[in-house]
Order: sequence, then structure tokens, then C-alpha cells
Amino acid sequence: MSTEPRGLVSNVGARLRALMDERILLLDGGMGSTIQTYRLQESDFRGDRFRDHPKDLKGDNDLLVLTAPHIISEIHERYLAAGSDIIETNTFNSTSVSQADYGLEDLVYEMNFAAATLCRRAADKYSAETNTPRFVAGGIGPLNKTLSISPSVSDASIRSITWDEVVDAYLEQIRGLVAGGSDILLVETVFDPLNCKAALYAIDLFWERNPTLPRLPTWVSGTITDDSGRTLTGQTVEAFYTSISHADLLIVGLNCALGADKMRPYIEKISEICPTYTSCYPNAGLPNALGGYDETPEQFIQNIKPFVYEGFVNVIGGCCGTSFDHIRLLKELVKGQTPRRLPVVPQYTCLSGLERLVIRPETGFCNIGERCNVSGSRLFCKSIMENNYAEALRTARQQVEAGAVLIDINLDDGMLDAMTAMPHFIKLISTDPDVAKVPFVIDSSKFDVIVAGLKCTQGRCVVNSISLKDGEEKFIQNARTVKRFGAAVIVMAFDENGQATDARRKHEISLRSYNILTQVVGFQPQDIIMDMNILTIATGLEEHDNYAVEFFEACRLVKRDMPLVKISGGVSNVSFAF
Repeated sequence: MSTEPRGLVSNVGARLRALMDERILLLDGGMGSTIQTYRLQESDFRGDRFRDHPKDLKGDNDLLVLTAPHIISEIHERYLAAGSDIIETNTFNSTSVSQADYGLEDLVYEMNFAAATLCRRAADKYSAETNTPRFVAGGIGPLNKTLSISPSVSDASIRSITWDEVVDAYLEQIRGLVAGGSDILLVETVFDPLNCKAALYAIDLFWERNPTLPRLPTWVSGTITDDSGRTLTGQTVEAFYTSISHADLLIVGLNCALGADKMRPYIEKISEICPTYTSCYPNAGLPNALGGYDETPEQFIQNIKPFVYEGFVNVIGGCCGTSFDHIRLLKELVKGQTPRRLPVVPQYTCLSGLERLVIRPETGFCNIGERCNVSGSRLFCKSIMENNYAEALRTARQQVEAGAVLIDINLDDGMLDAMTAMPHFIKLISTDPDVAKVPFVIDSSKFDVIVAGLKCTQGRCVVNSISLKDGEEKFIQNARTVKRFGAAVIVMAFDENGQATDARRKHEISLRSYNILTQVVGFQPQDIIMDMNILTIATGLEEHDNYAVEFFEACRLVKRDMPLVKISGGVSNVSFAF
């Protein structure tokens, strides 16, 4: 089989949008649970090629695209015959991270290419036979390791994998899925939004490195693990969407974990807050004691019916336990039904920790806790220097209890290795729900330290800060990195000529920065926070007498010309921030 990249349809996003505006599209049903019905044995998974492989291979469903492609093709075609508009590649675990369990890391590209090729052939065949377009979703699973949860009960800062390793694993998978003929990249069953952010980072990086390839649309589907309505790592549905909202997404939805009957409030919420198209493909109820699924196609349809009739979705399908019969009945259910209309979502600044923070016009001041700053709190600095992270965590918790809605973290000190201390502290506080519920402000004068912090943060945080101090080229480079990580950004009133002290210069630098961020980098205005430097006041020095007045005048000018941006400020010798 050739593994050279093939030509792709460049207008697939527009075609999908047109179809989703017209009707509700159907995804296929469960792949893994359908494979189980074939009752395959070890020899089936091995085939001739892996007869002497040293590890057991039974259960590696993704390997079947190489050893039993006729089975995978048959499943794809039966779902297409049942009415699916979109079929998903059999690649849920086709990354080097997951395939390491089977000793098959070196086959990841081949597996993804083969899986996408099988899907492509089946979709093209049914497109031609029915004169109805069918699409291939390149499935990108959540990995069997998480960036947000420690595998150790005794050390919350430990992780079993790094951000860079996750990005590299996804890049390899994406390369195979695109080359094999996928129409859309589906990051699915997201239980850790930080893993998902790494996947989205990898997708963006892939297109940057392959500018001659037509960019395919992206689809993200999260999973709610229980009745708490949160991901496994603790985020609410609203916080989860906020964490990924920076990406250029065509579809956002939920799948797996719960049955349709328990998923309703969460898909309804997604439908309300997402300006994208939405999807839902639930399990056939909850698994029974033997790991099977008992919800019949008829029961499944009854439970999922409100999603269709009340306009919650644009794409619908099934996950674990659903079969060809489930999809066949879904086809009848959606026939003639009006798809969800995309809502107009207000342009508010939205950030997230485990919970969502929305800054509306009526919100007023947002208090940023500044005591997790080695320059702003002697107690915190002492705790960090003495490696007393329990006390440092207490400092963070006290600020949230006192009303801080964001926590600023700064570990810049000549006696500290901030590149190590920043991710270590973020990993620790991320495991305390009383602290992690609020967004973080990743604060450092060293951009590498900021990046180290971003790699550990599942929520949508704020970067403090970037400026034009080192020129436009560096400013754009850093801003693009911040955007790729999905953070909002604080911009200092600083340029190549130094720090602005009067209102005219503060406004001039802010407007220049704003134009670059919105027109060149692609930031949304509401994701920009201008810090126009109050500087020192009440010092008795004549040159400082008007600093506060200049700051307030600069605020007025910025809000006049850039109404959606936010403004931050700290009164240096009175308080750290307001």
C-alpha cells in the first residue's frame, strides 16, 4: 500500500457547513463494541505479519486496519448503508503513546494512513452509489495518559507524560490521517482538556508546517464522566468549551461515558454557549456489570429524541454499544427535522479554571490575587525558597477564599530556577479544586517560563505579559505562541523607545499593539488586556504627580477606540492590582 500523501478536497468545510445548515447529519455508531461482536481471537489480531510479535495483541482494535482490513471495511460500509453521513477512522488508540502497550509504536503512521484509506474508499463508494456526499472523520483519541492528573497518590506534581511528548504523538497521527484522505479531524472523548489543547496545538502546528496542504476543519468532542457534569479532570462543560474556544473549530460536542438520558443538560448547555455547530453521540446507556450495553435501539431513540426535537444538535450518532440498527433508527428520527441554528454569542472575555469566568459589562472589577508572586509576598517567597509548597498552596487558597477571581503566579527570582518552579507549582495547585476553579495568570519576564506554565494549565489562562519592547517581530512571535496555547494576553504599554508615562503614549502603544494582535496574529479583541502602567504615585516627587491622571485618561482613550479590550492596572505603592 502506498503511503504518499493524497490530494484532499479543499472546500470540505464549506460543504459540511452547507449540509449542516440544511439538515442534521449522521455520524456512525460504536466501532470497538461492534468489533467485539466478531469474537476475534489473538490469531486474528496478529495475522501473518505479526505471528511472532513478542507481545499479546488481542484487544488492539486499531491494528485490525493492517491485519483484518476486510472486517473494518465491512463495518464502515454497514454504517454507511444504515445512513451515516460521516464515518470515523478506526484510530482511537493509533498514537505512539497508546501503541507502546503493544510494542507497535513504529507503525503509528502506517496505521493511521491505512485506517483513513479504508474509510475513504468506503465513503467514496457510497457517495457515488447514492449520489449523496459521505465524509471521513479522522479519529484522534484522548491517549491512555493524562497531562493533568498525577499517577502518584503521594506527589501531585508528577505526570506520566510531558506536553511535548503528547504534541509529538498527535503530530504523527495527524500526518497519517491527513495523508490517508480524512475530511475532518475529530479530537474525541476528551476527558482531559489539557490533552485536547495539546492535540489542537499539534493540528495548528501541522498546518503551519504544511502550508501547501488544504487545511481541514476540526471537530472536538468532550466526555462527561459522571452525574457531576464535569470532565475526569474536574472541568465543567462551560469551562471545557472555554479552554478550547481559541481554536478554529467547525463542530463542538459531547460523546461517550453517559447515555443520552443523562447527557441532556450538558449538550443543551453546549448548544447555548457555542457559536460553532454542535454534535452528540452518546453510549447506548451505561455499561452493565459485564461491560456490555443493554439499551436497545428503540430505547436509545426515545432518550435522544429531545436533542433533535429541541434543536440542540447539528450532528448526531452513537458511541459505545450502538450498532447499525441504532443508526438506522436515527436516520428515520432526523428525517425532515430542522437542524440547530447557530446562536449569536456575546463578545465577552471568557477565561476558565475548573469553572468558567465570564467578564460582562456589569461584572465590575475583577480581583487578581497577587500573593503567589515571589516579589509580592514575603511569606510566599519564603515558602517557595524553602520548598514548602504546602504553605505556598495555602497562600493561593486564601486569596480565592478572600474573593480573587484570578490567581497571578510569578516565580521570577535570581535564587530560583523558574523554569522548574513554575510548572511544579502549577501542577500542584491544579489538583486543589478550591484554587484550580479560578483561571491562572501566568506571569514572568521570561517568555520561556510563561510557555512552561502554559504547558501545564488545562484552563484558559492569561499571559502576563508581552510588549513591543523588543520590536514587532518578537512581539508577533510571542503573541502567536500565546494564541496557539489558547490564552488571553496582557500587553504592557512599552515599546522600542521605552515605557509610556503619559496618556498619549500609552494610547499610541496600546492601539499599535491592538492592531497587530487583531489584524496580524488573529486575536479576538476581548482576549486582549491592556496594562498601561499607573507607575509610582504619592511619592512626593514632582514628576510623579500626574501619573494617576495620565493612567485614567489613557483608560478613557483605550476604551473609546478599543471597546472590547480589558484594562488592568496596579498602584505600585498602594496595592498590587485591582
